[in-house]
Amino acid sequence: METDIHTHTRFSDGSALSAMIEAAEQAGLGGIGLTDHCILTDDDFGRHEQFDLDDTYDQRRKQIEAAREQTDLRVYDAVEMSYVADDTGRIESFLTTADFEYTIGSAHFAAGYDYTTDAQYVDATDEQRRHVVACYYDALVELIDSELFDIVAHVDLPERLDTLRGYSRRHDYDRVAAALADSRTVPEINAGRVTGSLGRPHPNPDLLSQFTERGVAFVLGTDSHTPDEITTRVPKLREFVDHSGINVCDMGDLL
Repeated sequence: METDIHTHTRFSDGSALSAMIEAAEQAGLGGIGLTDHCILTDDDFGRHEQFDLDDTYDQRRKQIEAAREQTDLRVYDAVEMSYVADDTGRIESFLTTADFEYTIGSAHFAAGYDYTTDAQYVDATDEQRRHVVACYYDALVELIDSELFDIVAHVDLPERLDTLRGYSRRHDYDRVAAALADSRTVPEINAGRVTGSLGRPHPNPDLLSQFTERGVAFVLGTDSHTPDEITTRVPKLREFVDHSGINVCDMGDLL
């Protein structure tokens, strides 16, 4: 797969970054986008304290520049930013200042709900779970309409949770596809659960036609946080792309 894929690596002493690049080389990629999580907003889930790229991106940038001298890969200095509707001004200001090569927006939480863990939904009724999922797609469409990001991640993130899987509806996907068709923002095929409980990339492969029929192309992401996840997920992602017939947009086309 001579293409570009985005992934994650937490800022440290540079060894983590080098290991991710080496894994991308071994996987036969043409390039890798380093898209560490960044969360500017203080919230009830305490995620801002866990992800401090807003404080460390300049140090990471220096490491990326040094790493480029040691590889033939295209190495992109990028970010995955958590979208919060009430904080768009602050997000836009930071992204303008940081000037990443490309940006990914994610709706990890919205309307008081955290879409990265099952904890809130274990005892929820079907009606409540459907409401939670509907709130996710409201936030995702807002994210796309904001035009703040080059890429939108996790087109159907609730499907990754056992408690919320199956509560997404066809019209949810149609809303997202319609918003993308009118936006500069490109969605991703995310391989972060190809070896987990989901067993496949997302969005739901059965509903990809709603995107392709509108001329929407995808970029590819392994959502890897460790080197071994790159080498495990890339073959699965390659297989999926070969059989899905989707249109793939190279990361370089976004720059």
